[in-house]
Amino acid sequence: MSHKKILGLIGLAARARKICFGADSVALEMKKRKVFLVVIATDASDRTKEKFKKIGEEHNIPVMIEGEIEILSKAIGKSNKAIIGIEDSNLANEIQKIKNGGELIG
Repeated sequence: MSHKKILGLIGLAARARKICFGADSVALEMKKRKVFLVVIATDASDRTKEKFKKIGEEHNIPVMIEGEIEILSKAIGKSNKAIIGIEDSNLANEIQKIKNGGELIG
């Protein structure tokens, strides 16, 4: 159930134009400190996961691994996107709360 809520919030962020996606774009926005949460698909490459975990640690940005590429892409209305950066602090916090089991919505 929480998986659907997370995807719903990612979709909401996309509709609000508060996301960036794709490795290059997300990495750039992370370095500019405009991203509050990074969501990586479970089936993204290990190299990609490690790269973004490292950037996240350097810039104190949480990184979570959730959903497959196809499902994450569908949530934002794109195709073949393995990495999504959430640029809204409130949405990022809500997604983290749901992921950690503290559901406040619904």
